[in-house]
Amino acid sequence: MIYFDNAATTRVKPKQVIDAVVQAMNTMGNSGRGVHDASLDDSRVIFDTRCKLAEFFGAENPKQIAFTSNSTESLNIALKGTLNPGDHVISTELEHNSVLRPLYELEEQGVEVTFIKSNRKGTLDYEDFERNIRPHTKAIVCTHGSNLTGNLVDIQKVGDIAHAHGLIFIVDASQTAGVFPIDVKKMHIDILCFTGHKSMLGPQGTGGIYVREGLTVRPLKSGGSGVQTYLKHHPAEMPTALEAGTLNGHGIAGLRAAVDYLNETGIDVIRQKEQELMQRFYEGVKGIHNIKIYGDFSTMDRCPIVTLNLGDYDSSEVSDELYMIYGICTRPGAHCAPLMHYALGTEKQGAVRFSFSHFNTEEEVDAAIAAMKELTEEE
Repeated sequence: MIYFDNAATTRVKPKQVIDAVVQAMNTMGNSGRGVHDASLDDSRVIFDTRCKLAEFFGAENPKQIAFTSNSTESLNIALKGTLNPGDHVISTELEHNSVLRPLYELEEQGVEVTFIKSNRKGTLDYEDFERNIRPHTKAIVCTHGSNLTGNLVDIQKVGDIAHAHGLIFIVDASQTAGVFPIDVKKMHIDILCFTGHKSMLGPQGTGGIYVREGLTVRPLKSGGSGVQTYLKHHPAEMPTALEAGTLNGHGIAGLRAAVDYLNETGIDVIRQKEQELMQRFYEGVKGIHNIKIYGDFSTMDRCPIVTLNLGDYDSSEVSDELYMIYGICTRPGAHCAPLMHYALGTEKQGAVRFSFSHFNTEEEVDAAIAAMKELTEEE
């Protein structure tokens, strides 16, 4: 199997991540639910992981990092916990359904939503953010990197705009956390939503949300917290406010090991390898007859994603052929990014996404190039 579906989830994890999860499953109790070693060990791992993530993202206080199951949960918390009927929020056509669907729900409840349009290359005009700010605008929410085209959004520029107008800036870092540097303070990010199972190289079912100190977010859930049991309402202090119920301590142990791996290896080293593989594939397929590639490749500063179509063939058919004949795993279809497909004109055909990990090899990339050439010749 050649796995080029890393934008969905990284299949190959560092050995230390797997070892950490196994060890945790053999030793951990429930954090905050006891004074015995099994419970305290879980608490220590969770606290240490908060500290590592706070440092990783430039956060001022580990308590501002709360754990979730993935970016979708984090984004639901961020959007439903800050926006109210009568508010206006600005987003973009690049967004994943984890942003879009909560926004549509909120729109039905009286929140006004504006989507910044994308051109055919999947890029934005940043002046559109300024042009669409209104007196009742409360927030800007946008992805850092498109999961469809791989194009990056300049979140420093958007963060500067949001900060200048006193807006809450919410960033979906699903595709970029772990491979692109993110500094929440320098970039004026008020809420950062990230997942553990993609470029963070951690287990599925892990993720988190950073909330700037001084900003209150309404909890999405309430329930057991391990503290202040006699309160009728869920505790309001971070991170407990956003962490009702038992945390995924086993997964968080793996996420801690993943952060250590990223720091030891260097995200710049990882990013360079992934972008070299992406560029090798792009150069190998861009000249193939009847191949159409989506996104802006004028810069290497992009997610390691190449999304394409072969003639008029349905993307699912092409992806199925790649796997059944060549053992190459890709992602076809709509990629949970409907507005981006409408902008690209691919809403009916979908598209085939190749996404790369630094664990991939040049030989695997060359095999994928050869496969695309053969499929084109069979057309």
